[in-house]
Amino acid sequence: MRHFCRFGATPVLALSLAAASACGGSSPLSPDPSTVPPTTVSGPPAVLVGAGDIGLCGSAATAATAALLDRIDGTVYTTGDNAYPNGSEENFRDCYDPHWGRHRGRTRPTPGNHEYMTAGGAPYFTYFGASAGPPARGYYAYRAGSWLVLALNSEIPAGAGSAQVQWLRGELSRASGACTLVYWHRPLFSSGPHGPDPAMRDVWRVLHEYNADVVLTGHEHMYERFAPQDQDGRADAIRGIRQFIVGTGGAALYSPNGVAPNSEVVAPIHGVLKLTLSDGAYFWEFVPIPGATFRDSGSGICH
Repeated sequence: MRHFCRFGATPVLALSLAAASACGGSSPLSPDPSTVPPTTVSGPPAVLVGAGDIGLCGSAATAATAALLDRIDGTVYTTGDNAYPNGSEENFRDCYDPHWGRHRGRTRPTPGNHEYMTAGGAPYFTYFGASAGPPARGYYAYRAGSWLVLALNSEIPAGAGSAQVQWLRGELSRASGACTLVYWHRPLFSSGPHGPDPAMRDVWRVLHEYNADVVLTGHEHMYERFAPQDQDGRADAIRGIRQFIVGTGGAALYSPNGVAPNSEVVAPIHGVLKLTLSDGAYFWEFVPIPGATFRDSGSGICH
């Protein structure tokens, strides 16, 4: 049965009773090693907070989402398309830095397609420096509390034989048993106008093999939450990975094109997604910009 949340005066589709009720309803930055220690660690909960599709000059929403970060401690992630329209030095200086730039010291970014509209995404790597991982590669690993966090690059080869996937296998095997959160730009599953993007299917297959828990993406300028599923879009409550689309950082919003299989909540909304990562579990809360009535929150258990 379909249920509708409400975004201002606009009804927003939610696809479960839990999703319908959810509508009403810190960790210091780790160093930037190319690999992380293989041992599983425990500790206090870690907070990650962020969004993608962010730095659009003249967007009041970009300023508003940055203001949300001012009152949320933790590591800031980005899910790509940080600076519009083409990820140039000027775009980072004029459109990203005046707002989200004040959180640069605690930000762990990923690039999007707009970064690569400037050759090799060079201004992105220059702007974020070591926090963006090894130059020109754009994928890296770090710890957030007891969790392994992997920032990947959907704008370079990510097929089964790629260097990125070989590196990914190595990181996951070294950290066997750790709860795992992964983020990149282009979503494998989507109800948005760009639609599902198969570029990261082999990545998802490896993540599923190693029992990863959560994937965050951007690209679609909206918020969407999926039920756990495998790389082929089959619902999998036992070993499936939950995907969030968080293209909500400030760029002009998109309306969904229908509702994809396993989508639980989809909404055209600006805001940030806060995740609290504890030993064996995670909690999410979508924090909208002031004036929005949409809410989404919940929890999950690691595999």
